[in-house]
Amino acid sequence: METRRLGRLEHRSSVLIYGAAALSQVAQDVADRAVQEALDAGINHFDVAADYGDAELRLGPSVPAMRDRIFLATKTGRRDQESAWAEINRSLERLRTDHVDLIQMHAVCDVADLDRVTGEGGSLQAAIRAKEEGLAGAIGITGHGHHAPATHLEALRRFPFDTVLTPLNLALAGRADYLAAYDALVAEVHRQDVGLMVIKSGARRNWPGEEKPYTTWYEPLTEQEHVDATVAWVLSHPEVTGIATPSDVRLLATFVHAEQARDRWSVADAEAALCRDAEYSAPFLAMPI
Repeated sequence: METRRLGRLEHRSSVLIYGAAALSQVAQDVADRAVQEALDAGINHFDVAADYGDAELRLGPSVPAMRDRIFLATKTGRRDQESAWAEINRSLERLRTDHVDLIQMHAVCDVADLDRVTGEGGSLQAAIRAKEEGLAGAIGITGHGHHAPATHLEALRRFPFDTVLTPLNLALAGRADYLAAYDALVAEVHRQDVGLMVIKSGARRNWPGEEKPYTTWYEPLTEQEHVDATVAWVLSHPEVTGIATPSDVRLLATFVHAEQARDRWSVADAEAALCRDAEYSAPFLAMPI
């Protein structure tokens, strides 16, 4: 699998980043097989979060044996320093490691939330402490929603985050306001040499009803042609280090296939394939974060 440089951290991350939210609702044997599937595919970057149910607990048993072979990232969703510090330490226990390579401020989606994270006594202070004490190698920020790129741009003006995890797919880029905000973020990412990762590349649309056959927060792309197209389209962006895989263990294989097949796709062909799906749209209409 191709690897790309994760900004100034210099880690060569696989272009597919394992989205370990997929482990949040599965049994341990299923989780173990899913992790091995990711390793066998060449994935060397695993991303989890304290807020992803039992995901850290399901990933933890595999960590000791692979720790020196992977880049391990988790997230804290707490907004004050004290509770974030407790959560970071709890994550280390659940992950069975004494440090992560990246601790991320989780789901920072608007400037009001950013104010809480970066303000006096905010959770960013806990992440800084974790880095100073060797519990984390770097500090990042993540977020969802139409305001995420603009929020993350403001975040980079306030603090030198090492990484950003922000949404990108063709449907989002089709919105002029979103694309302008994303392009401004990319310019700052280049200026500061930040590692840029993306989420929601596998989103088809917001769930249209109560029935949800996958454990994703959005209805995912499941037709292999469409998955191939979205992976090819997103990875045609040279600023992107990697794509977080969807939060359902059954969908990883489609993304692995797409990564292997992406050289067969032009950008124009990928866009045409996605646009043939009449239901393809931005996934942030009413999606929980």
